[in-house]
Amino acid sequence: MRPVRTLFLSIFLLFPVSCWARLVSIDGVRMWPAPDYTRLVFALSSSTTYRLFTLTQPDRLVIDVHDARLRSPLPRLAGRSAIVADLRTGVRRGHTVRIVVDLKINAQPRSFLLKPAGPYGNRLVIDLYDPVKAARARVLLRAEERASPSRPFTVVIDPGHGGEDPGATGPDGVHEKNIVLAIGRDLDRLVSAQPGMKAIMTRTGDYYVPLVARRRMARGADVFVSIHADSEPYHEDAARGATVFALSERGATSALARALANSENGSDWIGGVNLNDLESGVGQVLGDLTKSATIAASLRLGDDVLPYLRRVAPMHSSSVQQAGFVVLKSPVPSILIETGFISNRQDERRLVNPRFQEATARAIFNGLKRAEPWLLARREVPLEERHAPLVGEYIVRPGDTLDGIAHSHDISVTALRDVNRLVGNNIQVGLKLRIPAPASPG
Repeated sequence: MRPVRTLFLSIFLLFPVSCWARLVSIDGVRMWPAPDYTRLVFALSSSTTYRLFTLTQPDRLVIDVHDARLRSPLPRLAGRSAIVADLRTGVRRGHTVRIVVDLKINAQPRSFLLKPAGPYGNRLVIDLYDPVKAARARVLLRAEERASPSRPFTVVIDPGHGGEDPGATGPDGVHEKNIVLAIGRDLDRLVSAQPGMKAIMTRTGDYYVPLVARRRMARGADVFVSIHADSEPYHEDAARGATVFALSERGATSALARALANSENGSDWIGGVNLNDLESGVGQVLGDLTKSATIAASLRLGDDVLPYLRRVAPMHSSSVQQAGFVVLKSPVPSILIETGFISNRQDERRLVNPRFQEATARAIFNGLKRAEPWLLARREVPLEERHAPLVGEYIVRPGDTLDGIAHSHDISVTALRDVNRLVGNNIQVGLKLRIPAPASPG
């Protein structure tokens, strides 16, 4: 009888252990407050199922995570968000972990699961929206789209990464997201203080904004500037210096440019985007795909910024580079500036210096001021003409003027300049000009 009792005892002892091992472990929670919503991210050992509902009087959100256990008590969240008051946990019906989020307002929740990406494993993401602020943001966005030609010269400043997505990390642990936000804030102050200019920040704090949403903020603006400080993917300490990028439709100008674009384009998987939102944005990406004239304008904008940036930072590339950055697929002239390689110790020390951050912002600002006259003139070109396909080439002859060439092809001088990356009206005999299609009648 003893061997039989021993066998049953072994089975009894092993059963709860194996059952426990199958449970999903909730390993922690992170909170990222944004202006119109707060994001909660629960770290999970594997994917799971869950149920979510809201209660009122008082307002609270309830999340039931099935077949789960808490690895350790979750931290308190009081005092950091305008939406979330605190968080409580409990266990019900055996292996369901109930998480109660006490709310300060009647927030609108959205939730989704994320697969492992970057430094993170499986995650459950809960976005809690302030309905009043979210509605106001939609109204302001529509107002920007309807903005009159007399509006201020509008610059969208895009500090990359944020929140769940730290971006690149330097040898001393410096995160890219913090460096570029500091430079973005400096640039915001410079633009906002300039009469006739206006700045819009895609993010003003440590939270993540999806790439599609960043591009959407460029609607109605004159220019889009994305700020980064990436790492070299092959030999971490080899690459150094700043680079200015524009969009490419035909591939990257170098293997490094391609690798950097692939890294930046993967931000949504790390920062956290609902798969449905990502799929719904695909049509917009294709519909808004920047045409040759806008890419030419972006290259010209980069050429205006480069000389000023060269005065304050060592340059990794002496000319504007191109790659398929998703965030640059906007209908306005758009550039992405890698302010340095944070993976390089010299660049990292430079990037954390507030004086270098301010000098970099001022260099970008001076480039924008240089570009402002022709960017304002670009407003007068009909949208269909800006994005017109190329129809041929013209070789400049003695006596030709830019205005005369444009008139003979029924196009505007600004459109001709944009397509050919020209500065001013001077043209040399023998220069080969690309000719865009004229605007449609009526």
